[in-house]
Formats: sequence, structure tokens, C-alpha cells
Amino acid sequence: MSTDYTYDEQGQFFPYFVLVITGLVTLPTTYSLLRPSKDPQNTAPRIKSDFQPDHADLIDGQRRKQKRRELKTKRMLTTFAGWLLMAYMVYLMVVTARITPKIWDPYEVLGISRSADEKAIKSHYRRLSITHHPDKRQPDVAKNETVETINDEWVDITKAFKTLTDEEIRNNYLQHGHPDGKQSFSIGIALPQFIVTEGNGKYVLLLYGALLGVLLPYLVGRWWYGTQRVTREKVLVSTAGKLFREYNEEIDAGGVIGALSAGDEYQEVLKGNKAELGLGTVEKKITTKGQSTPMISGMAEKDREKLQDLDGGLRRKILALLWAYLGRVELDDRTLDDEKFEVAPTALALSESFIAIALAYGNMKPLLSALYARQHLIQAIPPRSSPLLQLPNMTPAAISAAEGGNSKKHISLQTFMKSPDHIRQKQVVGSGLLTQAQYKVAIQTASQIPALVVEKAFFKVQGERHVIPNSLVSLIIKGRIIPPGTRNIPAINEKDLLDKDPPETTKASQEVEEKRIQPPLAHAPYLARDHAPRWYLFLGDSKQGKIAVPPPQTPFTTFDKPVFDDQGQPTFNMQTLKMQFGAPPQVGEYKFVMHLVCDSYVGLDTKLEVTLMVEDPAKAEEIDEDEDISEPEEDSLAGQMQALKGNANGVQTSKKSRKAQSVDDEDDSGSDTEGDEAETESETDTDTDTDEE
Repeated sequence: MSTDYTYDEQGQFFPYFVLVITGLVTLPTTYSLLRPSKDPQNTAPRIKSDFQPDHADLIDGQRRKQKRRELKTKRMLTTFAGWLLMAYMVYLMVVTARITPKIWDPYEVLGISRSADEKAIKSHYRRLSITHHPDKRQPDVAKNETVETINDEWVDITKAFKTLTDEEIRNNYLQHGHPDGKQSFSIGIALPQFIVTEGNGKYVLLLYGALLGVLLPYLVGRWWYGTQRVTREKVLVSTAGKLFREYNEEIDAGGVIGALSAGDEYQEVLKGNKAELGLGTVEKKITTKGQSTPMISGMAEKDREKLQDLDGGLRRKILALLWAYLGRVELDDRTLDDEKFEVAPTALALSESFIAIALAYGNMKPLLSALYARQHLIQAIPPRSSPLLQLPNMTPAAISAAEGGNSKKHISLQTFMKSPDHIRQKQVVGSGLLTQAQYKVAIQTASQIPALVVEKAFFKVQGERHVIPNSLVSLIIKGRIIPPGTRNIPAINEKDLLDKDPPETTKASQEVEEKRIQPPLAHAPYLARDHAPRWYLFLGDSKQGKIAVPPPQTPFTTFDKPVFDDQGQPTFNMQTLKMQFGAPPQVGEYKFVMHLVCDSYVGLDTKLEVTLMVEDPAKAEEIDEDEDISEPEEDSLAGQMQALKGNANGVQTSKKSRKAQSVDDEDDSGSDTEGDEAETESETDTDTDTDEE
């Protein structure tokens, strides 16, 4: 018995092989292209506003440019080519004639019925010997018959006759499917024969060498070095090193802006001679005296000195463009204005790396400065400027009028919106200020900003009454989204301020709970990107200026309940934010300053003093046995036996009587049932002080 290897000469198997291999690559890439995006920038609602900033066409152009960069062009081309190849293979499978191997059948060879007995078989064989024996049959040229074909046919007839009449040969046929016993078999390989045809071997070897020796190492190396070039924040390692050198403990928001200009990513923005082209024009514009500031760009003197200390080149121009963007300075050159809007999103991306560096050092001021710098970059307003610049159409003149002209401290957005409408109009609407239409757009936009107002902050250990050393503590924030200027705010339901331990849920219910609600995208008309607001929550030690508990690795971007209804009105639902950390190892009272910072809007941050009480485990409240052990039901056997036992002793042990007695005792003592109810639902809350500064 031998084995033969045959190649797919007719091409009936090769398309199946190629279809499977191509599908293993094409189907996953197709899914990755078509699956819905989970990026908040692509799924969150938007604030409705008709405001169009200056150079809106340049900003929209930068957004389209970024979307083109984000397009997975190579993956799309690969997927398209894969589907074309798969379609061609299906076409070959349809049009290629299938060759079905013929099974040797003695009845078919003799041309008799399977029900024929041995006598009929012998009779039929004798008749065939008269007509098909080579000595009695002449080749028919018209049928392309030769002597060899006639001999082969007679041999086949004889073999079929012996198979049906000879016992030994018949057994071979029944066991092995052939009268001669075991036969050699062939293995078909789904590759075209030209691959192994003599003379093509060197080309096949060259192809394998190119795939395994060149292409595969190139792809693996590119992937590896690509992952090593960037940090976890997707910033170049070289840029992270420069930001590290720019860090200092006393840095402010303006200093962070200066540090962000050191990134190597800007080399892709300003290539070639663009690095210095127009630098003098930009510097002259941003250092011009402003209407209400020493410089129109909002730079402080130390920021100007920082700029002048830099050598001419890419970084100096980037920093000048960033201040032009923050000050909304008109550069009178479309190319420079376009570059101004292009560098801002890059600086915003680099700020995440600076935040990571600040967290590594553990100092509170640099972290806050980095978060404030993000706010200013998103809203395109310089540090130390009025928060009212976040509103559409607001000008320095209108802001000065709103602040009374001589105010040394800027008023917040909330303070401005709390004023009655007629007073606001009287302040900012008029000649040289805002028109009525501009004022209306500004107020409509402000009424949609998702300002998170903290109603309560406390510490809790899930399933426990007290916080003990080294336990896993949760800082729980209860708050509502209340846009600035909102009227008729409903009162707080005290039950909403409680935090109940989550019950054990099924997988299906957990999937429902995972559906979080996204607030609207940040209203940032000057930023050439869509940005979803993020809330950073952390605890600090105000005495040492250190970060006591860093913010979660993933900032808060969603809420557990709807923020706005279908008409765009606030729902005032109580939202819950939780941050877990390990309790201190020592018993005592720990005071922290809680910071809740929104990176998308200026002046909407929350700062509270909170106190964590860590108690001795020995003093933790014990659970009453009566609450832990359930009483037997009266109609059960155990209940009846207990009742008989109690009656024998002259004691009534009925569950109902005990419940009635308990109610009477409560009435006699005059206890506050509402307080008891609150304690029952939130019995694990620790005693914490939340004093807003």
C-alpha cells in the first residue's frame, strides 16, 4: 500500500483554502470597522447653540483634517481587498466543474441488478463474453476504441464477475472496497500544481523568504517599537522626558502652558520652514496692550519672559501660537490663524502626560495647575481671565460692565447667572456691548452647561458600620447637575442622599447597570476637537500641599441617571460618584480637602473639607443576635412547639405579640422613626464633616 500526494490541478479545492485564510483576516477587520464607537466624543449629545466664532471655517477645516487622520485607511483598504478576493474565490467555486471520484461497483460494471442471483450473474457474464471478449470484438474508431481499452474493459468485467461469484474475492471487496484488497490512497493538497512545477521552486522559496524573513519581522518590529515610542497617555517618550524637566512644585497654569510647548508632536504640525515663518508677527500681536489686561493675549510678565528666553525656532513659535489661541488674538494671516487652531488640541493631549507626572510627584499645586490649564485650553481663554468669556459673544467690555467696572476679582459664571434677567440685560446689552440676539445666545448656552453641584460627601465601607484601619473605604459624592441660572430647583429628597449597599445581581442586571448616561459634549467652539467633560476627584492634605488620595485612573465621564430630559431641561436626578482607597493603618481623625474638578469649564469646581474617622475594631458596633437569627413562623411545627413551651412557662412568645410589644415600647420612648429609618438604610456611613469653603 502506498500514498500519493496530488495537487489541485482542476482548481476545485484551492478556492476553499484561500477563502478560509482570507476570511480569518477580513472578518475581524470588518467588525472593527463597523462596530459602534464607544468613544464619548462620538456618542454624547451636544449643547444646542447657534454661535459661530471668528474663523469658523478654519476650525471646521481642522476638525475635518483630524477626522481624516483618524480614518483607518490601511485597515479599510485591507478589508476591501479581502472582500474582493473572497468574492473571486466564491466565483471560482461556482464556475469550476466539480470532479466526483467514481466508486467501483461490480453490479454497475456488469450492468445487472443488485437483486440478481448467482445463476443470473453467470448467465449474464456468458452473454458479455460473446460481445465484449477481446478475441470477438473489434475496435470501433468512431468511438475512439483501441485494443488496450477493450482489454481493460474485459479485465474489469472479469474482475466484477469474480467479485460476485468467488467467496475470497468477494470478502476482499466487502472489507476493503476493492476485490484486490487494500489499495493505495491519495491525499489532495489544496494548492495549485504550478507551485511545485519544476522551475518554479526558486520563486516559491523566494516568496517564503520575503514573507518570513522580511515582512513578518518588519511588522513585528514596527509594532514593538511603536508601542515603546509612546507612553500610556499616548505621548511620545521623548516628549514625556521634556515635560518631566519642565515640572516644578510652584508651577501655575501659565507655566503649564509654557511646558506643553516642548512636545515633539508639534514637528508634524509645523514642518520645514513653517517652524519660524511668521514668528515675529505672532509675538508682536500677542504682546500688544489689551483693553483690560497688560497684554491682549492675557500673558503675565513672567509668561512673556519665558517666551523671550526661548531660542528662536519651533518651540518659541508653538508657545506664541498657544498664547494667541488662548487670547483669541487676530493674527491677520489665515495661515497663522490656521496654525493657531491646530496646535491647541495637541497641547491638550500633552496635558494628560503632565497630569501623570504631577501625580507621580504627589504635589497638589502642579496637579491643579495642569487641570486648570486644560480648562483654559478647551475654552480658549487665558489664565486669570474672567470665566464669563466661556459664554458666546461675551467681550471684555461686556464683562467689565457685568463686573461693575472696578471689580478687582472676576465674578463666576454662577454669580452672573443668579442675577435676575432684567439686571443682566441692563448690564451687558447696549451700545458697544451685546445685542439682544447675542445676549440670548449667551444665556441659552449657559443654561445647558452641566454644572455638578455636590450635595453631600461622606466615607463608607461597604457592608460595615464603621471605618476600621486598612479597610477599603469609598468616598461617596452625592450631587445634582444644575446648570447656572436654573430657577425653581426642587428640594432634596433626603433618601437620595443615602447610599445603599448594592444587592447581589444577575449578569443581565449588571449589564443594565453598566449603561451609563453621558452629559453633553463641552461647549468649546474654538477647540478644533470634540471633547467629553471629565471630572477629576481626589483628596489633598492642605497643610503639606500633598495629594493624599489620587484621582481614579479613569476620570468620571458618565453618570448613573439621566442629566437632561428629552426637552433639554435638567432632571435634577441625584448622581453618585464613588472613589475607593485604603483606609489609614492607624486609628484617628483624618482631615482632607476634597477637590472635584471639571476639566472642560472654568469656575465649576468644588472644594470641600471632609473628615475620615478611623475607629478601633474592638469598639465597632456588634450586631444584635435577635436581628441575625430569624424567629420560626407560628404555623410551622417549630413555632407551635416554641409556643407550647412558652405557655407552659407562663410566657407569651408569639411573634405578633413581640412585634406589638416592640411598637408599644417605641411609642412610650417617643423615638424618631424617621431617624431610625435613615439609620437603617445608611447604617454604614461614617461620621464625616463636609464643610464647603
